[in-house]
Amino acid sequence: MKRSIEIGTVAGLAFGLISIFGSFLMEGGKVGALIMIPAMMIVFGGTFATAMIGTSFKQFAKIWKFAIVAFVPPKHDVDKLIDSIVGYATVARKEGLLALEKELNGIHHAFLKKMLRFAIDGTDPQTMRSVADAEMGFLNERHLSNAQIFQKMGGYSPTMGIIGTVMGLIVTLANAGGNPNDLIHHIATAFIATLWGIFMANIVWLPLADKLKAVHAEENLVMEVTVEGVLALQAGEIPAIVRAKLRSMLPTGEQGDI
Repeated sequence: MKRSIEIGTVAGLAFGLISIFGSFLMEGGKVGALIMIPAMMIVFGGTFATAMIGTSFKQFAKIWKFAIVAFVPPKHDVDKLIDSIVGYATVARKEGLLALEKELNGIHHAFLKKMLRFAIDGTDPQTMRSVADAEMGFLNERHLSNAQIFQKMGGYSPTMGIIGTVMGLIVTLANAGGNPNDLIHHIATAFIATLWGIFMANIVWLPLADKLKAVHAEENLVMEVTVEGVLALQAGEIPAIVRAKLRSMLPTGEQGDI
């Protein structure tokens, strides 16, 4: 399966960084002022800790892989898939389903190959639909569970920022009457914790969750098209009807001329 960098994800993240930190610099701020280790430890450490508590460590250890999927998602050529299925429908109409067996070795799409194998073996449509629904259901659970990790981190991160702010203010009040420079430093640390908490939630964690959901929706569409197409060719429908049925599953702007 082909993969390529998702321009929208990279460009969106870059634009967010430039917009937020660029405006900060334009107002006279300095990047070094935002790098305060105590505040960042509270936000990042606390967010990762709560994410590990809320899920298994095995799954949490794979978040970097899930993030890579958001930036380099698998690419699905639905038009090519539909053309392939219509081609198989043409062969099936002319030569019968058994003639498709010689096509199986050249199919690299695992789910399509599996469904065609079921059709060739004479599996009844209801059983095929049941098997496909079960596989898509488990896929849905896995993918949404992966996205939910980032969703949860997006909820935890601002809270960690607030905790960092409260702790910074506590230290500030505890040192009231002391060195003014130290007090200013503690106040800055407090507000920077809030900044990092909100920033990571709304620019990184929550968008990554949404991107993973979008990637899943695309893969789910491909599987739905595959199932409907194989069931249609198994039923002996004419290729033109198969094409029309499958293209009707696409967004209106992508259906084109049937």
